[in-house]
Parts: sequence; structure tokens; C-alpha cells
Amino acid sequence: MTGARRVPVLVLGILATSMVGSAASADLDIRGRLSFWLGFHDRPTAETALGLRYIPSFSLKKDLGGGLTLAAEASANVYGTAQGSSLRSAATRAAAKPYRLWVRFSTARFEARLGLQKINFGSALVLRPLMWFDRLDPNDPLQLTDGVDGLLLKYTFADNTNIWLWGLYGNEDIKGWETVPTRPKAPEFGGRIQTPVLSGEAALTYHRRRLGASQSMVPLPPGESENASEDRLGLDGKWDIGPGVWFEAALVRQGWSVYPWKYQRMLNLGLDETVPLGNGLHLLAEHLLFDVSREAFGRGTRRSLTALSADTPLGLLDRLHAIVFHDWTSGDWYRFLTWQRTTDAWTLFIVGFWNPDRYAIYANRPESNLFAGKGLQITLVYDH
Repeated sequence: MTGARRVPVLVLGILATSMVGSAASADLDIRGRLSFWLGFHDRPTAETALGLRYIPSFSLKKDLGGGLTLAAEASANVYGTAQGSSLRSAATRAAAKPYRLWVRFSTARFEARLGLQKINFGSALVLRPLMWFDRLDPNDPLQLTDGVDGLLLKYTFADNTNIWLWGLYGNEDIKGWETVPTRPKAPEFGGRIQTPVLSGEAALTYHRRRLGASQSMVPLPPGESENASEDRLGLDGKWDIGPGVWFEAALVRQGWSVYPWKYQRMLNLGLDETVPLGNGLHLLAEHLLFDVSREAFGRGTRRSLTALSADTPLGLLDRLHAIVFHDWTSGDWYRFLTWQRTTDAWTLFIVGFWNPDRYAIYANRPESNLFAGKGLQITLVYDH
């Protein structure tokens, strides 16, 4: 059994024991989400894609007395896909894997969560420098992302200041903006402190890990150390001054012995506002600067992106969302228009897009992406 799966198996054992011992007095919830999608895009070659996914989810919540609560969640991601220019040449894939598998003990101010879980934070909404542990794509209608294995501790003070501490182990796949995965069998750790500031809040975040140089997506010089460390420092804040305004920044240092580009800098500035047009029109704008350099604050290679978003309800069941990205470095434009219709159990998404031949909003995702070129994607979701 690999280290990546030891923690979830332990969680499952605790969950099963809790169920058997106290199921009569616990709150049990069993749900599922079935989704089917059909898509077409014309670049770099004309392709059709279809897929079927089911995510069964089981959750348990029990009051243990004395203000202590036990909660647990277990869910799986079971899917099959086919993509290609014809049925004969289509590439198929099927898999079943854990999606969430954690147990949590909590009081009014403290929580400890152990297992396969989603950990995300920060003020930015679309172009997120602090996207460290998830891979959420703002254009994915289902907002799916793999979790990370680890322990998260969180304490909230009376003034709403909160402190997070985490330790991760066995997460050897690319996460967030990473181009170099974590070294196998190497633990990661970090923390975050978030506190009220004026009419909003601000936070400082830190994370440290070891790098697996041999699996790097960025070409590295021969002989580069397999024991290089990485330190990340994040700062973010958000305030309501009429419109909502926020910033989110990250500085990353990679301790390479030969490779000279040791530093990455990211800065997001954003704002949003809802204006009284129709049923209410929500407008959002974010601008992201991304630099790679030899020194922490020296000149480097820069990329900049802008995202503009508008969404509005069209009635009780329908919603329309448009988002445009402009890559100022390459000059590329990315355009999405999504119509969403929601009933009690069913949700329909129809996404039209007009993008470059290569979908490169996130440069660390080498997999073929269905949003390349011009095309259409239809997703039908059933929740039970």
C-alpha cells in the first residue's frame, strides 16, 4: 500500500467503526451526483468527447457531548471518457478512485480534519495565486478537483482571527500551479493566520515541501538536486468599500543548486460589484501578474492575465454567465458563455467557447483540454 493511500484507509476504518458503534444516534446522509457530458472542439483537430461520471457520497455527523462533534465523509469518483475524431480512433479511459475520505473532530472554535480532503483559501476568485492544493478551473461547470492527503488543524478566536496548521503526506501529483511535483515519501507542512482588518480581513500563509526534480515539467540541468526544498509565502486581503476589492500575492523560492530561475512571484488584484440591472448583474474583474526570476525581487520573465466576468439570473431556474480572459503576454483571448438551468434534481449546463488552438490559461496542465479552439460542451447533472 502506498503512502498516498494509508491515511484515507485509516480514515475509512475510523468512519466504519463510528458507524457500527453509534449509527442509531448519528446523522447519516447518503447522496450521489451523476453527470454526463458531450463536447466538441475544432482545434488543434476536430474532436468529439463524451463522458459519464458518478460521485457517490456518504457523510456522518454525531454529537459526542461536551461540545465535541464527530463528522466524516467518504466519496468516490467513478468515470469513463472517450475522446477522438471518430469512434474508431477515440481514446478511452475509465477509473474509480477516492474523491474525499476524511474524519473531523470539532468544537465551537477548533477542528481537526484527517484524510483525503480539499484545502483551499485566499481572497481571489478566478486567477488565484494561492491555488496551492487544488486545481479548480473557473470554467468547469462542476467545479471538480482532487483532494490532498493530510491533517488540517484550525482554531478560531473570539474576534474571528483564525489559525490553520497542516501536514501533508503522499501527494506526489502536480497540485495547483506546480510544475515540479513533491518528492515521493516527503512530508509537506505549513500554516495560515487570518485576522479582521478594518472592514475586511487579511491573511499570511506559508508552506514548505521537497521537490521531485526528476518528474519536473520544466527542463532542469543534469545533476540538479533531488533534495531541493521549496518555500511559499502568501499574503491576501479582502474589503467591502462599496464594491468588493481584494489582493492576493505569493512568493515562491525553489532551492535549486544549478537551475538559476529560483523565484516565482504572483500578484492578483480584483474587484466585484452587483448592479441593479434586470434581476441583478454581478460583475467581476481580476488581473494577475506572474514572474519567474533569478532573485526574489529582481527582473524576470513576466506573464499577465486579465479576467472579466458577468453573470445574472434570468428567472427562478435559469442563469447566464460570461467570462473573458486576455493573456497580455501572448495576445490571446479566451471567451466562454454558459447557460445554466436548475430544477430540483437536474442541472443542465451549455457552454460555448472561442479560444486559441492551445488552452493555456494554466500552463502546467499538459492533458488535452476540451476547451481548445471553438466549440460547445453540454453537461447534464442529476443529484440525489
